Order: sequence, then structure tokens, then C-alpha cells
Amino acid sequence: MIIDILFFASFKEQLNCAARTIELPEGARVIDLCEKLALKGGEWGNLFDFPTQKLKISVNQEIADISFELRNGDEVAFFPPVTGG
Repeated sequence: MIIDILFFASFKEQLNCAARTIELPEGARVIDLCEKLALKGGEWGNLFDFPTQKLKISVNQEIADISFELRNGDEVAFFPPVTGG
């Protein structure tokens, strides 16, 4: 299945990438996507290596967690944690 991925804020800057498309097997979950991205190494590994990295995730513009099962054509967006006071 084909998944569209969006990266926002500091993730977009760190990866020098705003969007990409990736192929995953049927039944894959968000954690599987993260693990595949982490295998790219470098900054990708740093950002998507679990459980040390905290991510905000949405699937089709709805908040999701790493156990969410993906479907063909889904759009997954990754956001860095929000900080501030």
C-alpha cells in the first residue's frame, strides 16, 4: 500500500524534507512506518527511533498513535512535541 507522509516544523528542517511517499505492506501500523523511516539512518534514525523519540502524529488529519493501522492512501503527518510556557 502507498502512504503519503508530511513533516512539519523542526522535523521538516532537520530532514530537509516536507513530504514523501512510501510503500508499506498491508496491515502496517504507524510504528512500522516509523521503523522503516528510522532505517534510513542519520537524522531519520534520530527522529524515528522509538521509544526515545516523542512524536505528535496524525493520520488523515486526525490525531493517532503508533498502534494505528494504516490503509492504502492514508496521509500521515509528523509534528515535533510542542513546548513553551
